[in-house]
Amino acid sequence: MNPFPHDIFTEPSDVDPDTLANLGPLTRLAGRWEAQKGIDINPKADAPERRVFIERIAFDPIDPQTNGPQLFYGLRYHIHITTKEEEITFHDQVGYWLWEPATGLILQTLAIPRGQVALASGQGKAGDDTLMLAATRGQTEYGVCSTAFLEYGFRTDSYTIAITFHGDDAWSYDIKTMLTVHGRPDPFEHHDTNTLRRVAAATPNPLKQIRDRRAAKPPAA
Repeated sequence: MNPFPHDIFTEPSDVDPDTLANLGPLTRLAGRWEAQKGIDINPKADAPERRVFIERIAFDPIDPQTNGPQLFYGLRYHIHITTKEEEITFHDQVGYWLWEPATGLILQTLAIPRGQVALASGQGKAGDDTLMLAATRGQTEYGVCSTAFLEYGFRTDSYTIAITFHGDDAWSYDIKTMLTVHGRPDPFEHHDTNTLRRVAAATPNPLKQIRDRRAAKPPAA
């Protein structure tokens, strides 16, 4: 059964401009986070490699987004990961976390500067302590798209991320990316885990800041 309305053009007229008040299950992600002991298990020529990494993540509220009648509240994020052994960036990632209050749909878009993007989906509600999202290669709705080389050498068949909140100021993730590595018969589970702690609160989204400044401005004489 098609869950979508016949009218795909009319946008909602009662959109709350305050994103931080409408993030539902994503509320506790907003802000700045750091961790020193993340673990990455990745494929190498001789054997899997285990790396300990340093991670910083920024989640910034964006203005409400609409697709006709569909309404999302969300966060733009940037992940930057380094290691103690090397000066070069170990991992860089950008994207959005979005929540649709009307349906409970949660989305994560991700892009990495090695020629790969993905759109993962899940379901959630305000107050949830755990979130689970997934994307699958070959899907046109919630899938993975990679360069020709990555498809050949390190094909991503699926991606899952599980998030657990530990109160308001800490959360952990468990990411499993199933790879088909060229020349190897068995799938490889590329595994990342970390627990991050809050180092700064989030600032309101741009529209909310504009409305707040306007409300605080004294009336003209």
